Amino acid sequence: MKQKILFIVNPISGGLNKTFFPNLIDHYLNLKIFDAKIVYTNYINHAKELAKRAIDNQYDIVVAVGGDGTINEVAGILESSGKTMGIIPCGSGNGLARTLKIPLNHEKAIKKINLLNTIDIDVGLIDNEKFINMAGMGFDAHISAHFANSTNRGFKNYIKSTLSEISSYKPQTYNITIEDKTIQRQAFMLSIANSSQYGNNAHIAPAASLNDNLLDLCIIKPFPLFIFPALAFRMFFKTTHQSKYIEIIKVNNAVISRETDGPIHLDGEPLLKGRDLKVSIKHLALKLIV
Repeated sequence: MKQKILFIVNPISGGLNKTFFPNLIDHYLNLKIFDAKIVYTNYINHAKELAKRAIDNQYDIVVAVGGDGTINEVAGILESSGKTMGIIPCGSGNGLARTLKIPLNHEKAIKKINLLNTIDIDVGLIDNEKFINMAGMGFDAHISAHFANSTNRGFKNYIKSTLSEISSYKPQTYNITIEDKTIQRQAFMLSIANSSQYGNNAHIAPAASLNDNLLDLCIIKPFPLFIFPALAFRMFFKTTHQSKYIEIIKVNNAVISRETDGPIHLDGEPLLKGRDLKVSIKHLALKLIV
């Protein structure tokens, strides 16, 4: 009996046109073992609705065709459901796909699905909001909010947003409680890493693992602007843990209190939240084809 597989396609992710996608499915998906359907998202959170419908309609596999934001929407519904998720990376950074070594080439990624090799990974939470790859607050959340309002997508435009905002952004003070011990840090940003990287092979937490039941809380301390290229260099060479400006603490859960309400990001998608935030993890809650 064929397995029912649904492809949820974000038509604008990564600035890429997806009109070619049905032809790729016809050519490279093994239609002897799969009964395939393709649907497209039309607005923010539409992928969540489509994933819920897929569960109701007894699909065996749901594939997110998009970037980390699309993956977040689909995975947030599928985790703990008993269903299997696939990824065809089409985003600006593709952090999770790169970590899992899912090919960025669409033909090769579809052929990976044919093999049906799976792993189980952890799912992170801030309050009840889920993230799969990376969450954060401070400067990167500020940039995510700025970038979300831009009509220009893609990695180059993300870098432009970063460079235009970095000189005016003010660090905040954070109180972080881990197992009844509270520490205070002034930080340019806090990144909460399930995988090691933001995307584009920029690794903020080189030792992070997707299945260790731990999150890497990365505290990026205020730094002189002339240090920024060196910090970026460390990310691409997986040596951020050696920088005096970056402190990494492995946590299973934590409570973070910041100065004011404001944006956080969940896999690059901005969300307004309050001052006090609970960080936690669900162990091996998501089954993924790799």
